[in-house]
Amino acid sequence: MGKKIVHVEFPAQDLDRAEKFWEAVGGWSIEGMDMPGVDYRMYQEGDQGGAVYAGDGGPLLYYGGDDIDADIANVRGAGGEAEDKQPIPGVGWFTRCKDTEGNPFGLFQSDESVTMPEGAPGA
Repeated sequence: MGKKIVHVEFPAQDLDRAEKFWEAVGGWSIEGMDMPGVDYRMYQEGDQGGAVYAGDGGPLLYYGGDDIDADIANVRGAGGEAEDKQPIPGVGWFTRCKDTEGNPFGLFQSDESVTMPEGAPGA
């Protein structure tokens, strides 16, 4: 079975306006997350979720997998670009990538045991 979209991020110039829009269109309840220094508003529907945040560009899709290290290696081995994985404490790992044509996407692995590394901002 192929990768499944598990998360989408919608960048917005006006977060309140974007939140109201996506709640109306998606039927989701979007809530602010407790993330120091970042206004990140998220919804969760079963095993799929998404967020609005201050930013530019188009939506960013995240594909879920069981082994983010192998997924990162696959992206790089296929000629794409992948940043090193980043922790989401209590949730899992993510990374941002680009395919061979420069299209951005992300990867995610669920892992509730993830903690913030010692010395990291917010640790």
